[in-house]
Amino acid sequence: MVEHQYLFIDFEFTMPEKSAKYRGFFPEIIEVGIVAVRNNQIYDTFSSYVTPVCYPILSERCKSFLNISQEQVDTGMSFAELVQKFEDITSDSKKNTVVTWGNMDMKVLRNNCQKGGFSFPIKGQEIDLSMEYKRFFGDQNQTGLWKAVEEYGKEGVGKHHRALDDALTTYHIFNLVEKDKKYLKQHEPTTIGDRVDFSKLFNKNFA
Repeated sequence: MVEHQYLFIDFEFTMPEKSAKYRGFFPEIIEVGIVAVRNNQIYDTFSSYVTPVCYPILSERCKSFLNISQEQVDTGMSFAELVQKFEDITSDSKKNTVVTWGNMDMKVLRNNCQKGGFSFPIKGQEIDLSMEYKRFFGDQNQTGLWKAVEEYGKEGVGKHHRALDDALTTYHIFNLVEKDKKYLKQHEPTTIGDRVDFSKLFNKNFA
């Protein structure tokens, strides 16, 4: 049994056309990317297209924006299989921490589970890395995933809006931010209390 596992997750979702037939629309997961990290090492990666249930025909806007074809999602895994995948990948670790860029991924997963009658398959802490990044750098607005990595002078992994590439890029930024946090902690300015032993000073004055 593994003590602690980090899961860096990214989903791509369906997008509606501006049309009456999409009334009541909600986004469904159509691509998943997972990076499982144990002991600071990538233990496993997983990528798959997912077949949407309620709105199985992709809008032209969705296909164009994400560069995903109808054939790719038609031959993807079912949502039930995706739920099972998460149950399998979290079953042999005592603690799981999910890291995503933004809060939409977990919101959509929860909503898709609710709509499909599935229990939410991931138990553990959830970190929205975009908010951590915003707080750490004091930004007023949330920064996009690939803009954030470019601000570090780095490049994203693979192609933007490919689920596994975005999950790997999220892992990449997580490591950069954690490294900066440790650096700042090690180089915090000393206070006057750190430099002067007041107990010795008082003992000397009042002896």
